[in-house]
Amino acid sequence: MSEELMVRNCAPTLAGIKTGNMFLAPYADEAEMISDIRSWNRRFADKGLRVLPMRYRENKALIYVYRPKCLACDLKNESVCRLLNRCGYLAESPDRCVVHLLKRMKECGEFPHEVGLFLGYPPEDVYGFIENNAKKCKCVGYWKVYGDEEKAKKTFAKYKKCTDIYSYLYACGQSVERLAVAG
Repeated sequence: MSEELMVRNCAPTLAGIKTGNMFLAPYADEAEMISDIRSWNRRFADKGLRVLPMRYRENKALIYVYRPKCLACDLKNESVCRLLNRCGYLAESPDRCVVHLLKRMKECGEFPHEVGLFLGYPPEDVYGFIENNAKKCKCVGYWKVYGDEEKAKKTFAKYKKCTDIYSYLYACGQSVERLAVAG
């Protein structure tokens, strides 16, 4: 996967202001994907970032880039734990939760909606999405908002500004490793 694709899709996570991002990346085959993921994890090892393939189909991988420390913090939220428990997770360990998410992605015909909790979305919005079958939201940005619309809009603007700045800096020659904040 190209560095530009990583920057364009993960700038807020690289900057340390978001727990994680998911995006599709093209690969000729699974071997290329595995080699690339290993390379990214070596490059990000000292930055507190982890890169995982969530699934691979038709020469495309769904890539999860996240900050394990941020996810651990998110999982301490009582609302997050309650929602994950309803979906069969044991929120005692971020690694176990990620493994369970991987399992759910393989088992489910559709995308498991609790995935928003692994991306740092507000629990009330993930809960609202599930309860309303993705309908009746207040607004749409990086996710569908069911809770605090104004706070979400400010977050969307912050993520967009971060992505714009990171894309500009990358285009000016900054390396992805340099753009990724240690955390």
